Amino acid sequence: MPSQQIEPHILIADDSRSARDFLKSQLTSLRPGIHEAENGIEAFEIASSRYLDLIITDVQMPGMDGLELCRKLKDDPATQGVPIIILSNMDTDQDISNGFDAGAVGYLAKADCKAELLQRVERTLERSALLRGRGVLVVDDSVSIRTAVARSLAQAGFRVIEADNGREALSRLASFQPDLILSDIHMPVMDGQHFCKAVRAMEQYQNTPFVVMSSSSDRRMLREMAEKGADAYLVKPFNVEEVVLLAEKLLSDHGMMLLQERYRLTRERTMLLSAIASLIQALEARDAYTRGHSESVASLSKSLAQYMGLRAEDVERIILAARLHDIGKIGIADSVLLKQGKLSDDEYECIREHPVKGTQILKPIPSMQSILDAVMYHHERMDGSGYPLGLKGTSIPLDARVVAVADVYDALTSNRPYRSAMKYEEAIGVIKKMRGAHLCPECVDAFLSMMKDGESGVPVRNNDKRGSSRKKTVVA
Repeated sequence: MPSQQIEPHILIADDSRSARDFLKSQLTSLRPGIHEAENGIEAFEIASSRYLDLIITDVQMPGMDGLELCRKLKDDPATQGVPIIILSNMDTDQDISNGFDAGAVGYLAKADCKAELLQRVERTLERSALLRGRGVLVVDDSVSIRTAVARSLAQAGFRVIEADNGREALSRLASFQPDLILSDIHMPVMDGQHFCKAVRAMEQYQNTPFVVMSSSSDRRMLREMAEKGADAYLVKPFNVEEVVLLAEKLLSDHGMMLLQERYRLTRERTMLLSAIASLIQALEARDAYTRGHSESVASLSKSLAQYMGLRAEDVERIILAARLHDIGKIGIADSVLLKQGKLSDDEYECIREHPVKGTQILKPIPSMQSILDAVMYHHERMDGSGYPLGLKGTSIPLDARVVAVADVYDALTSNRPYRSAMKYEEAIGVIKKMRGAHLCPECVDAFLSMMKDGESGVPVRNNDKRGSSRKKTVVA
């Protein structure tokens, strides 16, 4: 797993300036944003007024000591989720126990700081990044147990929601998607067994960790709950810290598994895109007139999508779609694709097949599913005269409408076998005429404003070659 990427905000509370300076020197590799306090009162004020990833505190301080600071922070909903590490010269077993009882996640003797502090802080930040803000649903008909468990989980940094039976818990799932579920077995209305079975029947919760809390330690009951999908079992009475530790372990393991899977998919996607990029380069190498077209369309599409205020994930999807929008031309014979003279009707229809061919190439690849619409429909027209399906208006996906504008502009401003590149003013004039009938009005308006503001970031691309009199072909 990669190291912490975002610079963490860390509060150091110690009445000794030299001690604070030493601690800062030990953490420089993290490039943290450091906040300092000379006592517990000042530390609490800082923690209450800004976001913090971690608090490191001494115990013996004037005004408010470190243990009182811990307790006060854990009692305040605004700060109870911030992890706290105690550093102290007081390192007896009782001192350490007092620190954990106050709510600290770590306790380190000052004599060991030089050797262990950085590693301890990195581990705490890593775990906090995985767990902080993760949702837990606590289901129990005992108000006292439910409240105690929920409070301890909230102090550890979890978002917690409660329900007193299975049916109420199911209704809560409509507005709260937990990362972990803790449930009693014996409850009125709907017991834990039926609730667990109902949860596992929902596709989105099939892999969500489910922990059973019960006063029964009957082996048959344990087996039955395991068969229904329970991942762990806590026998009452238990220490609430056991619940927190189990929740942290389950979600850390689960989170690490998800992260590793995400990294694996990212690596595979990167390798796949590299392979596809090579195919695109091979495709464009066949035709000097369209060399660089896909990257140019991708760059224009990115600028246009950003100018339109689309979300970052939408922009990334459009960039990828634009890069691959012509991949179907790999399946078009050179005799058609590179023909200098007039295309026959059959040859023209062959070229019009490239959106479908491109979709067929990408469809078997799971990570490409989100871009299929743009690849398939980037030659549809607002008036329904486009291809391959003759879609009209807003039935054409927005991604395809964005790519279409970029595609047309790049085609107009680059040399093709059938004509020379247009000048900027000419191309803009054509784009304006295409507004409404051919191209999406919203996208065209944004494109024209963007080009006027000079925010496209893409220079006009003119190839050196000049074309002949080829007729009947697609704009791109």
